[in-house]
Amino acid sequence: MKGITPFLWFDDQAEEAANQYVSIFSSLGAGDSRITDVTGYGKSGAQVTGKREGSVMTVAFRLDGQDIVALNGGTEFHFTEAVSLVVNCESQEEVDQLWERLSEGGEEGPCGWLKDKYGLSWQIVPVALGQMLQDEDPKRADRVMAAMLQMKKIDIETLRQAYAQGS
Repeated sequence: MKGITPFLWFDDQAEEAANQYVSIFSSLGAGDSRITDVTGYGKSGAQVTGKREGSVMTVAFRLDGQDIVALNGGTEFHFTEAVSLVVNCESQEEVDQLWERLSEGGEEGPCGWLKDKYGLSWQIVPVALGQMLQDEDPKRADRVMAAMLQMKKIDIETLRQAYAQGS
């Protein structure tokens, strides 16, 4: 098996979205973020879909080593929160930059969730959150969870303060 690749259905913004995602992750120093292939609609595919022959059908790209494919499939399907892409961040700076850039033109949600301008859901999560939630002391983990549930963009320092309470 060669792995699992997320396949994202767009109306006609696949190339624009892939370029934006690659730009965002590359600018943050995420290793191996690039467009890897662009495939156009041939005559048969264009006839079936109503897309213009030669227009972009799929864009294969990589974000920090994760392969993803975007399809210009038309208006039939739309993104929902039932599927999201999770980005595990090492620092508040990474959280802040990804949050700002990915939510631009989209919408901020609770608990580190956002939708980008294409409607794709992302979870921008500091690694520290998982570590604190897995603490052996259930009271510490619960305080962290309670703090996180009050947030949109996750703030690591506020989580650490909740974690340290009563210590």
